[in-house]
Amino acid sequence: MMNNLKTITLKKESKSFNGYTRFYEHDSSSTKTKMRFATYEPKEKTDKALIWLSGLTCTHENFITKAAAQEFLSDRNLMVICPDTSPRGLDLPGEHEEFYFGSGASSYLDATSEGYKDHYNMYSYVNEEIYTILQEEFGIKVISIFGHSMGGHGAISIALKNPKKYRSVSAFAPVVNPLKSSWGAYALPRYFKPEDVKLWREYGSLQLIEDGYKFPGKILIDQGGADEFLNVHIHLDEFEKACQTGKQELELKYRIGYDHGYFYIASFIEEHIKFHDESLSFSD
Repeated sequence: MMNNLKTITLKKESKSFNGYTRFYEHDSSSTKTKMRFATYEPKEKTDKALIWLSGLTCTHENFITKAAAQEFLSDRNLMVICPDTSPRGLDLPGEHEEFYFGSGASSYLDATSEGYKDHYNMYSYVNEEIYTILQEEFGIKVISIFGHSMGGHGAISIALKNPKKYRSVSAFAPVVNPLKSSWGAYALPRYFKPEDVKLWREYGSLQLIEDGYKFPGKILIDQGGADEFLNVHIHLDEFEKACQTGKQELELKYRIGYDHGYFYIASFIEEHIKFHDESLSFSD
């Protein structure tokens, strides 16, 4: 068990593949609530970590319990940290009415609308608070980021805006154009004040590419061919064209017959871990 924890509290742990799957809680300065996250920490001390961002309706537990990643993380001596997908324990107007807005559906943005601006600061929570926890609590020096669906988009958008902080980025079935998805069309006007409509583009992966943002390495995207949300909420053809125009390196893999869920993610998670490990192990 870890010792000398400063700002986080270990709630439970289970030994797995000679390391530990752990669950933590802490008081967040970004959300002004208690936040939870899960980790896999390999047996040997490491200075390399991945941040995983989950999708709509998920919590900090989905990836760590369903993706079957621990063995591959252990083999490569990598840590992963999985934050929750939104603040919890609030009762803001409309927060619990739709699965694609509010609780479990933060879109990894910093809100400006009344009430939400005080707590829904998940962009800052991931990019600053979780990032700092990795450095100060776990001694991590190099970090990559990946995710699924809403979280895949979150990972890409965060990496595009902070290219010097992350070694690599990948995503499973990312909602790269939330401005076109009906999910985003519902959520964005509620997260932002009407006069802040210009901020919407700052939280669209496609729009960031169009506006000249660029990640120095390759963006890896994995997409199930039988995903029910493909071409409805996931518009990868548009993202691919934007990357070609903006000269952003992109590798897009379509997986025939696979859907949107964690059975699909578990089938290909080893490839993503290998992809990130190669970047994290590279010496500048």
